[in-house]
Amino acid sequence: MEVILNPKESAKFIAENSKDVYIEDGGVQKVAEMLFHKVTEKEFSVAGWKSSHELNPQEASEDAVNWVFVADVLNFSFWSEHEDHKCLVKYKGKTYSGYWSLCAAINRALDEGTPITSASYYATMTLDQVKHAFRSDTEVPMPLIEERHRVLNQAGTILLEKFGGSYLTCVKESGKSAQKLLQIIVENFPSFRDEATFQSRKVAFYKRAQILVADTWSVLDGKGDGCFNDISKISIFADYRIPQVLVHLGAMRYSEELMNKLKKGHMFQFGDNQEVEIRGCSIWCCELICSSLLELYKKKGDNMSEKINAILLDYYLWDYARDHREDMKRVPFHYVRSIYY
Repeated sequence: MEVILNPKESAKFIAENSKDVYIEDGGVQKVAEMLFHKVTEKEFSVAGWKSSHELNPQEASEDAVNWVFVADVLNFSFWSEHEDHKCLVKYKGKTYSGYWSLCAAINRALDEGTPITSASYYATMTLDQVKHAFRSDTEVPMPLIEERHRVLNQAGTILLEKFGGSYLTCVKESGKSAQKLLQIIVENFPSFRDEATFQSRKVAFYKRAQILVADTWSVLDGKGDGCFNDISKISIFADYRIPQVLVHLGAMRYSEELMNKLKKGHMFQFGDNQEVEIRGCSIWCCELICSSLLELYKKKGDNMSEKINAILLDYYLWDYARDHREDMKRVPFHYVRSIYY
């Protein structure tokens, strides 16, 4: 059986063999220095993430865990081809786009009495029911709606057949290990198998699967069944925004050829070499940022290993990208239509 490198191993291998994406050591150090004083603030914490994102469940419960599972089964491909032409969802007086339009749609469905987070319901949802639950308030529908229908039915069926209909069963079976939970998710739910081939090696990113582990940890406040003793083994979640912000901050650099492609709006296929390089180098770059941050605190005499990990770094950088969207426009993100991110 072919050995698949885990996300961190994959990232290191890709970064060492990348031809069009480069990690800038000086930039990595500068980002670490920029984040040095942020680590002790609320925004660089699970509590900060929860409080600043009102659509996420705020209470640690089985319902919240099942909400997280549905959200991450469907957490892919929200980008719009035109900035003024996108899927938007209105909820409680606010209008949401991107990933938040999905969260708003889940909450809207629950408010309307649709048991959208119950496996026994979404395992048998029809395409029309999915279209209604995730309807847009513009003429632009949520992308890949047929794929969302397929993976939702599939995930619900597997939950019912193997885990008694509750994702919390998966969490309990992990024995408080983030790595074990990641393994359970990837082995049992095909739509989370985010893998590619690079330089004849099988590499893995597991973006959505790792987000599911991270969101489980976050929604349970890192306590009880969510007290994962190895949470630092989870890497960042290689998507569109994180590479963009890393290039913007000078921690990564693209070749002239790749940058020209991106500026022209080139549509990559999932698994293309350059697409793999962008994602792999992003993960490894963030591993180096975390290491640099820990080293800075070590020099100060502080052990911050409990407060610094790739998940919290990803949360921070993702929000940074959102808040500095205008500043980052000079760095285009890469276009891929895929269920994997």
